Amino acid sequence: MRIPAPARRPRSEAIVPMINVVFLLLIFFMMTSRIAPTPPFAVTPPTATPEALAEGKAVLWIAPDGLLAFGALRGDAVWPALAALPADATLTVTADASLPATRLAAILSRLDADRSIELMVRG
Repeated sequence: MRIPAPARRPRSEAIVPMINVVFLLLIFFMMTSRIAPTPPFAVTPPTATPEALAEGKAVLWIAPDGLLAFGALRGDAVWPALAALPADATLTVTADASLPATRLAAILSRLDADRSIELMVRG
């Protein structure tokens, strides 16, 4: 009498490598994410238009080619007017985003070191 061999079960997919990848991704995202605390209440940050920004403040404008503007003055004529500003006046420097950083650094180095400066970069 011949006994038939038991039927072989079809080989299942290897799921262990997929589980390993999922756990590695989970660990990666847990290690690289930053959990920030929720704010205690909703705050809407202020917005300003360029016209509102320029009112009542000393604003030095810098064009993409490095041209300076301060009020009605243009070019190198702005330096004496900047030197005449009161020491406690905050100077807002508004530079174009395409201005090379070396040119911006050279302009900022010519300003008074004790002066309070706000730097704004526009695209």
